[in-house]
Amino acid sequence: MKMNDSLQLQQAARNVAKPVQIKNHQTRRFLVNTMAAAFLLSQQLTAQTPQQLDRWAIQADGSILWSVNGRLPHRDHIEMSGEKVSYWVQYGVDTGGRLSLNRTMVYPSFRLLPERTIASMMYNVTDNDLPRILINDKLLRAGVYNASVAEDMPEQVVSIRHKGIMEVQSLIGKNKDLLLKRTLYPSVDKPIALEKMVFVNTGKQPVKIEMEYLQRVVKPAAERSKPAQHSFIISTIGEGLKTVAPGDSAVFALAYQAVRNNEQGVTANIQSEEQARRQRVAGIQSLLRLETPNEMLNTAFAFAKIRATESIYLTKGGYLHGPGGLRYYAAIWANDQAEYINPFFAFLGDDIGNRSAMNAYRWFAHYMNPDYKPIPSSIISEGDGVWHGAKDRGDMAMIAYGAGRYALAYGNIDSAKVLWPLIEWSLEYLRRQLNESGVPRSNSDELEGRFPAGKANLNTSILYYDALRSAAMLGKQLSLPKTQWQQYQQEATTLRTNIDRYFGATVDGFNTYRYYEGNDTLRAWICSPLIVDLFERKEGTIAALFSPRLWTDDGLASLAGNKTFWDRSTLYALRGVFAAGETQKAFDYLQYYSRRRLLGEHVPYAVEAYPEGNQRHLSAESGLYCRIYTEGMFGMRPTGFRSFDCTPRLPAAWNQMALRNVQAFGATFDLEVKRMAGNKLEVITTKAGQSKKYTIKDGATLSVTI
Repeated sequence: MKMNDSLQLQQAARNVAKPVQIKNHQTRRFLVNTMAAAFLLSQQLTAQTPQQLDRWAIQADGSILWSVNGRLPHRDHIEMSGEKVSYWVQYGVDTGGRLSLNRTMVYPSFRLLPERTIASMMYNVTDNDLPRILINDKLLRAGVYNASVAEDMPEQVVSIRHKGIMEVQSLIGKNKDLLLKRTLYPSVDKPIALEKMVFVNTGKQPVKIEMEYLQRVVKPAAERSKPAQHSFIISTIGEGLKTVAPGDSAVFALAYQAVRNNEQGVTANIQSEEQARRQRVAGIQSLLRLETPNEMLNTAFAFAKIRATESIYLTKGGYLHGPGGLRYYAAIWANDQAEYINPFFAFLGDDIGNRSAMNAYRWFAHYMNPDYKPIPSSIISEGDGVWHGAKDRGDMAMIAYGAGRYALAYGNIDSAKVLWPLIEWSLEYLRRQLNESGVPRSNSDELEGRFPAGKANLNTSILYYDALRSAAMLGKQLSLPKTQWQQYQQEATTLRTNIDRYFGATVDGFNTYRYYEGNDTLRAWICSPLIVDLFERKEGTIAALFSPRLWTDDGLASLAGNKTFWDRSTLYALRGVFAAGETQKAFDYLQYYSRRRLLGEHVPYAVEAYPEGNQRHLSAESGLYCRIYTEGMFGMRPTGFRSFDCTPRLPAAWNQMALRNVQAFGATFDLEVKRMAGNKLEVITTKAGQSKKYTIKDGATLSVTI
């Protein structure tokens, strides 16, 4: 059963239901049968992809809002990041409409000992750790209604909003004539997280509001701090007693900051800090804008840009992208940074993002060696240590794949020259790992032994294959000897044959790929050939991906029959299915996935995994989400510093789509796709007000030079 077949039949049934007079008996019988088929197939579709009940709604300003009007209790968590702090907030509303907040602040450049990936200074603050707030001498304990205290002031949450800043609105008091607006956000460039509270008197009588003074300092032992003792400080801003007249408001705030050595904490300017945060979010939103007829997908793309880009930390070694999730900061990984997020930054054009990308590749390059011992999977603690616990996960394939695509799309010859030695070294390392079947060996894969990966896995081979293709294109751009870059072309051609011969198999009845020698159960990563234009087994692979064996309520199961899922493979699969030309199927499942992540129960970003990590919003996955559009739906494959192949996949329900303010290939431009008559598409590139128009057949590939 196909999802688009069901949708088409449902539409046919709706058309039949219109009040028209049908005189022809055969036509009437055909339409009745169509209605019956539509009903049966829609029931099957519901069984495969359950109905989703949105909790959140998109607002006119691009934010999402939860109007709290039932379906309680509910709890969720979100992470927001600046250059010096990451702010993780777990929030909940109980059955009585009362709010609870649990805040965790991580300071990536404030390191602790012993030297470990997770050794960033981190503190948790609950509502019970905050100063008391009194309203007309009755206690409001920072939003926690204490039923055992008769004089407490009740609070009821009205709404929660997200758009790079978390905003909570509540009504206070029995008459609900006091409005409380909480705003939570990280500083853009300081090790401070902020929580602002604005009390608005909507009643007819003055209200006395007091926030008590608090200055709490906690210090890890000097022997456990690096390089010297740190401090964590909770402090009040604007505390004291204020009388608020009807129609007026009062502002209080809390700062959660880290301080080095014996330095004094600073009093944050909450107005300028909030303005800077909003400007940073707006700046990210202005870049690489998706414009389609589908508001939900446009918004999901915009949110993904925030999470993908905000999670960059200024360390002693420069800007570094970090996944987050309360564990992964001031460090880089060959998959998250080199493979997932950096190729996206080349299209986004954010200056800090590009600086972090180049830093990551430079850091990996430090570990090149003449003996071709593997580069560590992760460089941690601001560059002072490494993690190589899973040995070679295919890391050199990840690095070469990402660096090659990044160098081409970024379009800067000087940057490409910096990256070339790393790409060349990684490819030579991989060549030396080829087994007797001509595919590269690796100890594990990016799941680091959570599931079997054999001695040679599909994912490593696929990344190596695409890295060879990019290296051939890049070598030509750098005017390297023809024999050198042509050799990469030849190696890619040979590897393509070897991949199909070694991994091609019938698994669970599908003509697809085995993940490693001896593998006889479907794996999510069978999607990876599709992202690099290996379509020999696309029909069986796509059928397997969306079969009940692999597809779950939350996307692809990592292993058929197992409840574990990792979003990264689902995001790769959606991109690959678009690339393979199954546009309607990819579109249907993209809508399902995006609605679940943006407007469902755990929002508003792509997640890492479950049950591990409880669906942390690791940031590189949001970069993979955006790449579904750039590389999948718009089919952009870098081929040179000023050129790319474009194979647009315009969904049948749309007449046009566009990427605005693309900042790649050394230029800033728009890319538009419009439907024309006769199964044709018009592709338009616009740079500095000058447009170029191309006409292609739907499904064809266009070579574009900017």
